[in-house]
Amino acid sequence: MPIATAPSAFHIMAKPRGAVCNLECAYCFFLKKEKLYPGSNFRMSDEVLESYLRQVIEAHQGRRVTIAWQGGEPTLMGLDFFRKSIEYQRKYQKPGTIIENTIQTNGVLLNKEWCSFLHANKFLVGLSLDGPKELHDVYRRDKAGRSVSDAVMQAARLMQQHQVDFNILATVNAANADYPLDVYRFFRDEVGAEFIQFIPIVERDNESGSVEGKTVTNRSVRPEQYGCFLNAVFDEWIRRDVGRIFVNHFDAALASWAGAPPATCTTAPTCGFAMVLEHNGDLYSCDHFVERNHLLGNIMEQPLIELATSEKQRTFGQNKRDTLPRYCRECEVLVACHGECPKNRLLRTPDGEPGLNYLCTGLKSFFAHIDRPMRIMAELLRKKRAPAEVMQMLAVEEARLKQEFAKASRNEPCPCGSGLKFKRCHGKN
Repeated sequence: MPIATAPSAFHIMAKPRGAVCNLECAYCFFLKKEKLYPGSNFRMSDEVLESYLRQVIEAHQGRRVTIAWQGGEPTLMGLDFFRKSIEYQRKYQKPGTIIENTIQTNGVLLNKEWCSFLHANKFLVGLSLDGPKELHDVYRRDKAGRSVSDAVMQAARLMQQHQVDFNILATVNAANADYPLDVYRFFRDEVGAEFIQFIPIVERDNESGSVEGKTVTNRSVRPEQYGCFLNAVFDEWIRRDVGRIFVNHFDAALASWAGAPPATCTTAPTCGFAMVLEHNGDLYSCDHFVERNHLLGNIMEQPLIELATSEKQRTFGQNKRDTLPRYCRECEVLVACHGECPKNRLLRTPDGEPGLNYLCTGLKSFFAHIDRPMRIMAELLRKKRAPAEVMQMLAVEEARLKQEFAKASRNEPCPCGSGLKFKRCHGKN
């Protein structure tokens, strides 16, 4: 694809240390990717670093360029590597453009020097944290099996002291999924986070970390469990935190209900604009598909823009839509889901067609649960009003219903409008 017809922007997650990490998180599929590079020192060279930054900056046609660092654990490269990256960014920055850096970290190595650097260079940090200590420590420990939750919390406090912008990335797994409010309130009230990203753990039961097999590990969240988790967090958020706390699933859903462009690749009809760069310059189709059959090429041998816009990558992205089973294409919540992430499509539909998402029942439950509040917020947006107004609207409505419940007799229709008798609905208790 010629540069003129290339996308104005795309996203690449660079892994300068590859799969190398200082933790041994039980559910981490990426640790197994070390097997792809036997004998490697897993360190991005200055030559690859400079070439990558030059190419990604040149390839972006928009005003903003995001440089995303991930792992493994990227802070294992040390501060000098990132200081050098800032030098190269300034060297190749085009007039009128803004370069933003993000880094996903477990936080263990962050200290005052790191935080000063992150603040000075306006990094947005994603901090991996699964909830309070007793939940975080179930699956996230160091190589010796020791707890790291205190170190992660110290990193959060240091970033706050140094005014480093950071978000929380939390997995929803078999251990913490039954405690949605404990997790959410911990992030909101104890950590002081304003942006929270929940990622479901759907871990294929294999030794390669690849998207193979039809069974998942017992660390994986169950579909219904995931739906209940999201519903409980949403009920807390919609009543007190709209406009103050931002949760990825709720932002993405509101975009769908409001008819806005998809907020995430998982909720978009197609994907393919979020690739992964390994330490040696290998470019892969997606973070969840770092496998030999999804290797696009090496940016030291072929221009990054050619790899990113290749027929192979376009086909990868379009397959998200083109392989969707009929059951999904005819689903009433397709506009909000679009089959979610292809990596999780390991089930068969009720009529036997492959490609149903493992999380389907949970996602359907979630989308049904949030429908009415989302419709209200979407209408507020159309009227150029703040979605946060929904909180007062629901509070007034719930106060009125509470009064009506108090007056309702057992055999009358429930005031909530369910169509059930009061004794079989809100009058059960």
